[in-house]
Amino acid sequence: MVNDVQVQGNDYFYMILKAAMNVPGVHINRSDFLRKELSKKFDCAIVDSAIQRNPASAGITTDTLERIANACIKYESNKVTLLSAAAGMPGGFAMLGTVPADMAQYFAHIVRILQKLIYLYGWQEIYTEDGEFDDSTLNQLTLFIGVMFGVNAANAAVTKLANSAAIHAENTLARKTLTTGTVFPIVKKIAAMIGVKMNKEIFAKGVGKVVPILGGLVSGTITYATFKPLAVSLKEYLQSLPIADTEFYKQGNNDVIDIDFTDIDINDQE
Repeated sequence: MVNDVQVQGNDYFYMILKAAMNVPGVHINRSDFLRKELSKKFDCAIVDSAIQRNPASAGITTDTLERIANACIKYESNKVTLLSAAAGMPGGFAMLGTVPADMAQYFAHIVRILQKLIYLYGWQEIYTEDGEFDDSTLNQLTLFIGVMFGVNAANAAVTKLANSAAIHAENTLARKTLTTGTVFPIVKKIAAMIGVKMNKEIFAKGVGKVVPILGGLVSGTITYATFKPLAVSLKEYLQSLPIADTEFYKQGNNDVIDIDFTDIDINDQE
């Protein structure tokens, strides 16, 4: 029975994620985003350095990044809340097989804020060079969304990636690592955990449909109450990683770190 729920959660999560990825405007181009946000506060040399490697290595502190991140979270939270209030949102595994437009919009904004936060805190572009998404993109998104939903295995996997990415800024690192055979069972299990958590923590907002007149208000309120904490949770986690720490780069740490996912406990579902 538990396995059936996990499989259903896995299928449901990927169905929603892929629908969200096809919503217009979901892709945040890393270089364009960083240039737009950082040019407001820094000169071209620092901005170029931040884009070429990452903001922390360019000397941009977490305090500055947090102010930008908070503004991004506020913007995306308000936008998705307005959309949700206008449409309402039914939910749960009963929707398996179909993704309503407002649900796709909700997770499109999850993906949008996720991209903004990871780019601010040191990660490279997760889309392909052609601006498309592939298996590596979906795997990275699954891990970061797992962090948002408090899946411990996702935290452990992202930490391993971050420790290596802090030293090696090549865009191919995460992409290559996340297409290996060893990572697929972990990502698949994390996706299943997210699917179950989504059903418990977000889709209960469908209760708003019970009272049609109040449905939009209830849906919008609960959207804000769920979306913003998820974004803040990811922000706080990303801040704690060496890839976002200016002091890490001052130390000149050049040790090679191999990424090994074999010791991650995929049965820890907290």
